[in-house]
Amino acid sequence: MNILQSIRSFVRTADAGSLAGAARSLGISPAAVGQNIARLEAHLGVRLFNRTTRSLALTERGARYLEEVRHIERDLQRAQAAVTDPDAVPQGRLRIASTSAFGRHVLAPMLPALQARYPALAIELLLADRSVDHAREDVDVSFRIEPQLVDGLVARSIAQVPFVVCAAPSYLARVGAPDTPEALREHRCLVFRYPVDGRLLPWGFVRDGIRFEAEMRPALVSDDIDAIAAMAAAGGGIARLAAFVAEPWLARGALQVLFASGDGARTSPEPMRVFLCVSDRRDLTPKVRALMQMVVEGLPVAWRVDVA
Repeated sequence: MNILQSIRSFVRTADAGSLAGAARSLGISPAAVGQNIARLEAHLGVRLFNRTTRSLALTERGARYLEEVRHIERDLQRAQAAVTDPDAVPQGRLRIASTSAFGRHVLAPMLPALQARYPALAIELLLADRSVDHAREDVDVSFRIEPQLVDGLVARSIAQVPFVVCAAPSYLARVGAPDTPEALREHRCLVFRYPVDGRLLPWGFVRDGIRFEAEMRPALVSDDIDAIAAMAAAGGGIARLAAFVAEPWLARGALQVLFASGDGARTSPEPMRVFLCVSDRRDLTPKVRALMQMVVEGLPVAWRVDVA
């Protein structure tokens, strides 16, 4: 029995929730995946999955075994990357996690071109506004904002994305525009609630090199930044949006930028720093480096951070 192939089939089936899903990621037939798992169960003398005609679920022992063997495939990939050409053609599965907004607006439009350039890549994008566990969720690389950084990850700053404070023309015509960030306390503010710990994210500004946080009066709150943009466009109040979220609304005139002149000449919203994260420096494999290069090259020049 090829124990490594059987373990790979087991792990991929547990992740995919089906033999067919595992088969697609491994490039073999569902029947072959099922045979590999059956051999592994026979070898171990335990049942790893409870099977019915409609469902597949890990047994208690199967879940325990998954925790013990999940790292094996990753360790083999690291070992191969350590001894092969760093300029080797990217291939294999690339599982990417990202904050929802950055993944939706920035990464997703880039990934088809990456897969077209490297057809041997099988790309999966996981969008989640939480600190994804690389090992437990079998993630190769994640894109995170600063509040999501955790100890144990290798993080590279790849972008500083401008924030835009903006509101709909209808709102500004009704109540007027604030002249300075300090005036935001008199306005309806649409605020993002961070899903991990439930706190409202502050609105940071920089004036003459000094950072400060604006006092706000939250009127509407959401844990989805695209919902906040839609509420702002509907005249609900003032929003602080990352540039990649704001730009389509600004382009069609649904939102207008605040603090773009006058006091804005020396006061600006603090930018959002975006980081590419891996579990270990050895995880900067050719496929991860190819992704990093494409993302950085696809960003506006003013957002880029040197990651050489």
